[in-house]
Amino acid sequence: MDTSDITLLNEGKMLPVMEAFYTLQGEGFNTGQAACFVRIGGCDVGCWWCDVKESWNASLFPPTPVDQIVAYAASFPAKAVVVTGGEPLLYNLDYFCKKLKESGIRTYLETSGSLRLSGSWDWICLSPKKDVPPLPETLKKANELKVIIHEPEDLRWAETNRPLVSPECLLYLQPEWSSRRQIIPVIIDYIKKYPVWKISLQSHKYMNIP
Repeated sequence: MDTSDITLLNEGKMLPVMEAFYTLQGEGFNTGQAACFVRIGGCDVGCWWCDVKESWNASLFPPTPVDQIVAYAASFPAKAVVVTGGEPLLYNLDYFCKKLKESGIRTYLETSGSLRLSGSWDWICLSPKKDVPPLPETLKKANELKVIIHEPEDLRWAETNRPLVSPECLLYLQPEWSSRRQIIPVIIDYIKKYPVWKISLQSHKYMNIP
């Protein structure tokens, strides 16, 4: 990577995009809506159960001009972009969001909240991780709290974060895919006792779409 690319990365005018594709949102509140997904390489968390571990090493993905990414996203009927990773907040997303907004595209962020928030977002889905907890500012701005549940103990982590988000934030418990058969009944029973929560399923995996 040359010096000019590093400068553009720092300015947020290039991003190490692992992949971009048009599909339906599969999780959380916006399940079923069409959107262009932009997956950015690099992660500072590294969850063992992550289903996109190949996204962690940002050096594997050549920097892509943001204007090119925006043009790709604008080519689809649904004017919505979900920015995910990895952890997209490793990068300055101000310029990316500015260009998306100029193109009339709604912006959705999927983040662990472990790093400073950048960009202008119509929707922030916060999925907090125990090893690298979210920053208070992101907790307060989250529209949706989506906690991954692998074992019953993870429900405590969900409750730890619940009082830290705004009263308007939507609350979801999502079964970790590899343990879904064992943990879904646990989540169902928990939500019946504490109906402030809803369940989120990875519906894209059941539909066999990206």
